[in-house]
Amino acid sequence: MCTRAVSALAHYLEEEGIATVAISLIRPQTEKTKPPRALWVPFELGRPFGPANRPQFQKRVILAALQLLEQEHGPVVIEDFPDDDPRAQPDRSWHPPRGPIAPVDRSPETLAARLEAEIALLRDAHEQWRAQHGRTTVGLCALPITECARYIADWLRGHTPPSMRDGFSAPLMLRFALDDLKAYYLEAAAAGASKPSSQQLGDWLWNETAAGAAILALREACLTSEDERLRLIAGNFMVPAARVPSTG
Repeated sequence: MCTRAVSALAHYLEEEGIATVAISLIRPQTEKTKPPRALWVPFELGRPFGPANRPQFQKRVILAALQLLEQEHGPVVIEDFPDDDPRAQPDRSWHPPRGPIAPVDRSPETLAARLEAEIALLRDAHEQWRAQHGRTTVGLCALPITECARYIADWLRGHTPPSMRDGFSAPLMLRFALDDLKAYYLEAAAAGASKPSSQQLGDWLWNETAAGAAILALREACLTSEDERLRLIAGNFMVPAARVPSTG
């Protein structure tokens, strides 16, 4: 949920007598929308409580947020969490999985073919990650990852493939397939004993793989679509803002 919506909801709940605390990942937006109480955290988007698999650190974040309920000054309270993500520092021992290499030829057909081929190259690494953690976040679109890649590749080739699930529009199916694809890559890259930072993982995905190049190209194509839903998904969900190439 966006910062504006969270702030509006917080004010509504407060009017009904329910105290609220927001976790802020973008301080300037929070300063503009002015929720009643907010804790700003210096973590990457999508990780408001800090790194995964660090329950003690996440508990500290939650307690710091709840302590804002004891503040008597206001009407707007915004405080900063004092510590950086402990996984923010790069792990020099980490090496990305072998195989994926971003293609020099960035034509849609080449990117689509390379994307489908890359999936197989990462299969062993992803299975290792699943064995280590006993779970996976891949599965939003409930399709095998090879079918997710094929569905995305069809979009990249300029087709508009129908949704393969009842109740899902084609643009929504594309969004979920992309989310599964990104999760598959990041889990595969994090397999093993090393602890790569999110920056390392992101640099690898967006700069060194055919998948990253394909998603960036697909975003640009979808932004010119006549389908408003597709433009919305392309502009807000396909690529993190920090990874969108500058046009300046």
